[in-house]
Amino acid sequence: MAVIKAFHAYRPTKDIAHEVAALPYDVYNTAEARVEVAKNPMSFLKIDRAETSFDDSVDVYAPCVYEKARELLDGMIDRGEYVQDEKALYYIYELIMDGRSQTGIVACASIDDYANGIIKKHENTRADKELDRITHVDTCNAQTGPIFLAYRADEVIDSLVNRVKEKEAEYAFTSDDGITHNVWLIADDNDIETIRSRFEAMNEIYIADGHHRAASAVKVGIKRRNENPGYDNTEEFNYFLSVLFPDNQLKILPYNRVVSDLNGLSVDEFIAKVSEKFYVEKSSKAYMPTEKSTFGMYLDGCWYKLTAKAEIKSEDCVAGLDVSILQDNLLRPVLGIENPRTDKRIDFVGGIRGLEELEKRANSDMKLAFSMYPTSIDELFDVADANLLMPPKSTWFEPKLRSGIFIHKL
Repeated sequence: MAVIKAFHAYRPTKDIAHEVAALPYDVYNTAEARVEVAKNPMSFLKIDRAETSFDDSVDVYAPCVYEKARELLDGMIDRGEYVQDEKALYYIYELIMDGRSQTGIVACASIDDYANGIIKKHENTRADKELDRITHVDTCNAQTGPIFLAYRADEVIDSLVNRVKEKEAEYAFTSDDGITHNVWLIADDNDIETIRSRFEAMNEIYIADGHHRAASAVKVGIKRRNENPGYDNTEEFNYFLSVLFPDNQLKILPYNRVVSDLNGLSVDEFIAKVSEKFYVEKSSKAYMPTEKSTFGMYLDGCWYKLTAKAEIKSEDCVAGLDVSILQDNLLRPVLGIENPRTDKRIDFVGGIRGLEELEKRANSDMKLAFSMYPTSIDELFDVADANLLMPPKSTWFEPKLRSGIFIHKL
């Protein structure tokens, strides 16, 4: 029984929504964030990455950075640039990319559902990355970036959402990257109850993207519970900001790999070792895998198609993932990358950047690149249902949810 509740969002006024909406904080490094905020001073990135208000001499994790984030957020609310809805609502958030639409319900999910496994995870989180967002949420007293959740499509919710989408949108704008963003309010009491009850009937909801934001929000909630031992679960700190999408509308892009060296091997030695576990064919053009258990490899200006041999394939939901096949049979044994989460010799490139980016990296700061076949949403669900974890950087979701459209105050 999932608890997915309506809430009193703080939202930007219609005239500034398109300026405020920002890509997630972790899409940028500090230098990139500075450029973005300089280009658009209204961007919510100035709050999500408040180090942009300081020069390079200030540690990005210094207390003054988080205090600045709170000051900026409170200032926007005080000036009326953000207004809180008087009634607890659900919201519809549609993103359209390359003509493909995905539409989610904006709501608040329960930290207890995260703890008891109703909200299922498929990735580990890093304590250092959690601490940053824990401090940001706790200091701002608000969740500013929604967690991307997925559920198995429900016809009743689909029908309700489609009906509401026939009305005029509250927000409708296209961001600089060509993504269209549309928002509607769900204010009818019957509709609100329908959505609440339909989610309550679900036993599984999945984190698609935003594991660190989710873990941080939960830890802030637990901290607040410890500070308020008389809590009764009605307090906002018991919930975290989410957008929930039906699984049949989601698209996962590949998460490609680049590696800095051949682990002391010559090119011929390396190809020979790879050939022990994979069929290796030269490709006359850049190779993007079109089926599972195949991989593209770019090395010294040449593309290759790698096909996993039968003996290294697996029916296991984790070992059978393409990211696992590559890690377990090439990256670790041949290239010596034991832990891709911490090894500095490997980097990861979102599929949205295309094969050209892989060639660029392999021809500059790296040595070789691998293009991947994308993990499917069913594979993600299978791993999460088994209470197991995927290797790091297994999925890349597009389009990215914008921060700053909905604020959940604690």
